[in-house]
Amino acid sequence: MVDVPASIDGPHLIYKNDYFGAPIRNDSDTVWMKERQIEAMYRARFEERRHATETVDKLYSEAATGRNSTQRAWLIAVAHPRVPRFHDRLTREESKAVLAGAEALTLTFADRGNIHPIENVDRHNPRPGLRRWVAVNAAAGERAAWKEAWISIHQDGSVTVAAAIGGSRVRDGYRGGWEVESSAIECAVSDLLALVRKAAEASDNDDYDLRLGIEWTGEQPLIILTVDAGGYTYDGGSIPLHRYTPVEATVNASEPDEDFHRHVHDFAQDCVNQGGVSNLLLIRPPARDESTQQIPAQG
Repeated sequence: MVDVPASIDGPHLIYKNDYFGAPIRNDSDTVWMKERQIEAMYRARFEERRHATETVDKLYSEAATGRNSTQRAWLIAVAHPRVPRFHDRLTREESKAVLAGAEALTLTFADRGNIHPIENVDRHNPRPGLRRWVAVNAAAGERAAWKEAWISIHQDGSVTVAAAIGGSRVRDGYRGGWEVESSAIECAVSDLLALVRKAAEASDNDDYDLRLGIEWTGEQPLIILTVDAGGYTYDGGSIPLHRYTPVEATVNASEPDEDFHRHVHDFAQDCVNQGGVSNLLLIRPPARDESTQQIPAQG
C-alpha cells in the first residue's frame, strides 16, 4: 500500500526505473492518476499555495496595523500552518497552556539576555478575539511603552507576535526608535518558534509558514546593533536599512527537539544578518549528538 499524506504539495510522484506515477486514494484502495487528474492536482496545488500566501499576508497586515512605527520600530512575526487541521476550538485554558508552555520553552532557546515579548503580555488571562485568543499588552504606562507586546493564538493553530523593538531603554535614557538590538530580535524569534511548537501540539498541526518583519516609517534608516568583545554596543558592521525585507521560512513544528532548535537558530541568523550582524548573541545551535555520527573506518 502507498501512503499519501495530506499536503499542499500534491500530487505526490513515485519514480521507479524510467517511469513515474502519481497515486491517489480511492476509498480503501490506492490507484494511479490519469493525466487529466495530475493536471487538476497541480492546479489545486498552485491555488492552495496562493491561498496560504494570502493568509500569511492577512495575518501580517492585521498584526502590523495601528503600531506607532513612526516613533519606534515594531517587530511583526506570524506563523500559519500550511495545511490547517480544524477541530474543536481552543478553550481559554488550552490557550493559557500554550502560552505557559511557550514561556518555558523559549528560555531553552534564548535566555533573558534581552526582553522577551511573551513576558510582556497577560499570559494568564487571554481574551477572546475573532477566531483567536489574544494575550494583551501588560507593559502599561508611558515608561513601559518601549516594551509593548501583543500575542494571538488562532483557532486554526496560527500565531502572531507584535512587539515594540526600537527605542529600548538604556542606562542614560532610551535609544532612537530606529535602533534595534540584535538580541531583542533573537528573543522575539525564540518566542515565535516556541509558540509555534506549543500551538502545533494543541491544534495537531505540523508544517508552518513563518514570516518576520520590522516595521519602521521614521526618517532615519533602521540600524541593527550588536555588541563587541567587551560587551559594549557596536554598530561598526551594521548596514543602514531603509526597508527591512520580511524573512520567510517553513518549519516542521513536530520534528525532533534538536532539529527544531536548529531551525530556531537558522531563522534568527537570517533575521539579524540582513542588518549586517554576523553572529547571534543568545541563540546557540544545538550540540550535535556524537553518538549518531558515523565513525570512519580505520585503515
